[in-house]
Amino acid sequence: MIKKIIVASTLALGLTACDNNEVGDVGLGWFTMKDIKISHLDDEKIPGVTCHIASIEADFSLADPSDSSISCRQTGDITPEMIANIDKSSSGEVVFKQSKSIFFKTMKVRRIYDSENQTLLYLSYTTKETEGSFKHSLSTVPLWGTKAYGAYTGDK
Repeated sequence: MIKKIIVASTLALGLTACDNNEVGDVGLGWFTMKDIKISHLDDEKIPGVTCHIASIEADFSLADPSDSSISCRQTGDITPEMIANIDKSSSGEVVFKQSKSIFFKTMKVRRIYDSENQTLLYLSYTTKETEGSFKHSLSTVPLWGTKAYGAYTGDK
């Protein structure tokens, strides 16, 4: 039994190890064994957008908590060509995913394009229900003031 716990803890540590996108790490106290990790995400198809994601990671735990938040901003040019090459369906497309436990929970970030309001939406969410809820957070990047503004207003 103890051997299984050690193996599971080692796997969990591997899943939550810091990555090269980490920009902050705030400890929540010695006894909690939890940290708030802050990472940056550059959208590969829209390199003029950077998102920062804050999520709680638990040391020596089989599962990380589901709570997270996301904030996205324009950090460079956004061109009409970039918008033309993204998924414009109502469900958008996954631009980032990270395992949050050995029990098949994943945190994903999905980009959705709101053509009517000329805005990119970034939705962060977990794929496993926690305490009766799928935890999620939303951030928007308006295209107003960019080269892409008004360039694509077609059907989804």
